[in-house]
Amino acid sequence: MAKIIDFLNNSKETLFSFEVLPPLKGQSIQDLFNHIEPLMEFNPSFIDVTYHREEYVYKSRGGDLLEKQVVRKRPGTVGICAALMNRFKVETVPHIICGGFKKEETENALIDLNFLGIENLMALRGDAIKSEGVFRPDSMGHHYASELVEQITNMNHGVYLDQDLQQGVHTNFCIGVAGYPEKHFEAPNLSSDLKWLKHKVDQGADYIVTQMFFNNQKFFEFVDLCRANGIHVPIIPGLKPITSQKQLSVLPSIFHVDIPDELSSAVEECKSLEEVKKIGVQWCIQQSKDLKDSGVPCLHYYSMGKSDSIYKVAKELF
Repeated sequence: MAKIIDFLNNSKETLFSFEVLPPLKGQSIQDLFNHIEPLMEFNPSFIDVTYHREEYVYKSRGGDLLEKQVVRKRPGTVGICAALMNRFKVETVPHIICGGFKKEETENALIDLNFLGIENLMALRGDAIKSEGVFRPDSMGHHYASELVEQITNMNHGVYLDQDLQQGVHTNFCIGVAGYPEKHFEAPNLSSDLKWLKHKVDQGADYIVTQMFFNNQKFFEFVDLCRANGIHVPIIPGLKPITSQKQLSVLPSIFHVDIPDELSSAVEECKSLEEVKKIGVQWCIQQSKDLKDSGVPCLHYYSMGKSDSIYKVAKELF
């Protein structure tokens, strides 16, 4: 199996990759295959598969009684990675998160991934449960992505949680982490955010993938700041074409990103969904071309379950 860091270090051309969502519980994986198949034309170096933590729902049990239940609406991340590797012969990168896991559960998941030959991971803290609003780790779990990176790195060195375990197998995980050109929304400032990003790299992260952004200058400034702060691993820009007028408010609300006036004004003036998609694709193509010309190692696209716009962008670039 190939490691993402080797792709990034050895390629002389800008690579192509994208992220997909697991199907909702009860849906067929064939829908995901149909979403991915058109994009295989552009020879993606890897496909990220997101992980979605549990949610709480309350179900009526008669009278005034409500029962709190835990549900996971998009299970199957690891199985999907294995299925995509088998079907498309492409490297997959499952997202591994802190939220909802004890350290031992994380270790067991990493052992399963190692057995499956999945050697590339994206280590993330993860979001808060929707009903809580504030991230709360498991009492026996990790609080920060840097702690998760440290656990994975330890396993790469044969160090497991059980201190009595001697001569543990050395795993061979390549670790990606997230970076935020407009800073993580919980960070007090960008300098603080960069300090913790460097800590993740110091703990063993091999490369960084950024949150989506719509202004390339913010990415270039972010890279310069990373380098000035001693962060020298490859930095992959994350991109997403806007596909609806609703996203002008949804994306800033959920992902805490800024949308340039020129782009938002053009989208607001659109009279149809197709016009919006055309504007979104054109903007993303120009972003991608500028980034590619600057020599970024890879262009990574957030599909959010739809491939048509990304296909149009990739057709112009790859």
